[in-house]
Order: sequence, then structure tokens, then C-alpha cells
Amino acid sequence: MDDVGAVLYGPGEIAAAVERVAAAVTAGHPRGEPLVLLAVLKGAGPFAEDLAAALAGRLTVERAALAVTSYGNSTRSSGKPRLVRDTTASIEGKHVLIVEDIVEQGLTLRFVRDLLVRRRPASLRACALLDKPDARTVPVELDYAGLTAPDAFIVGYGLDYQERYRNLPYLAALSRERETSGGLGNRNG
Repeated sequence: MDDVGAVLYGPGEIAAAVERVAAAVTAGHPRGEPLVLLAVLKGAGPFAEDLAAALAGRLTVERAALAVTSYGNSTRSSGKPRLVRDTTASIEGKHVLIVEDIVEQGLTLRFVRDLLVRRRPASLRACALLDKPDARTVPVELDYAGLTAPDAFIVGYGLDYQERYRNLPYLAALSRERETSGGLGNRNG
């Protein structure tokens, strides 16, 4: 835990953000239509689980996932996202919500959108628990964002550093010492 610095958002703030996203998704979704929640793993797992629970009773939700990486053991993205595991769900003609943990540079979200749009969904929207708009290197838009991310490498609630700290129930900055040795940035470009 020496790598973990200041807590940025506690469990209550995360829960409130999940509820805000769920309410906005519900309000913007076609009435009576099912929604495919497509989690970008590994980081979006906890957010996708909590979002699905928050949508229960509001929308019919189908769950799907895929895995994308661009980091390895660094705190800097390679800038080249690659598909590690594709979804087995057919999304043709369905309303799909991409669920990300954090959108920073926008590279992963652009990669996933480009991949999925060719599969002809009825609609394709995206949400993230954390949005870091000032770090964008490619133009991508989020339809829904729960929280704004500061300029730090963030761990906890699904986000990791070298596969550690995903299990923390809060979001925290990686310690400044670790950041300066490896640079800033998070998993999902």
C-alpha cells in the first residue's frame, strides 16, 4: 500500500456517481428496449456491476464484456490499444452502452467504438466512471460520466497499477514517488 496516495473519491461518492449515470442512462434510453452493457475489462468490472444493479427495475439489461489493453506494466499507454478478448455477444440491432472505468487520452474508447460500430448496433453510447477530458489526444465524446479525474494515475475500484489495488473500495492517486518514476496516465488511454 506504499504506492497509494491520497483518496480522491470514497465509496459514498462513487455510489452517488453510479446512481447519477444510471438515472441519465435511463432517461436517455428508448422506452421498453433492452440495453446491452458492454464492459471494457478489467478495469470497468466493478463499475459495470454496480451500474447494472442500479439499472435493475428501470431497464432490461443484457451483460457483455471485452478486454482491451495498451499498458503492460507501465503507467504510460503504448498508444496502441489491442483487443485481448472479444465479446461473444451479438450486438447487431441492439442498443449498446460501452462501460469504461476511465477515459483519458480517448484511444481505447475510439478503438472500441470503431470495433463495435462495424457490428451494426441500433445505437452505441459510452459511459465512464472517470473522465479526464483535458488529457484527450483523440476526439472522443462520452455520453455519460460519473466523476472528473484529476491529473494523477488513479487506482482502486477496478483501476490498477501492475494488477494491484483493483480491490480498493475507493479511488486514490498513486503516490507521487511512483508517478514520477513511471509517468502519469491510466489503463484505458
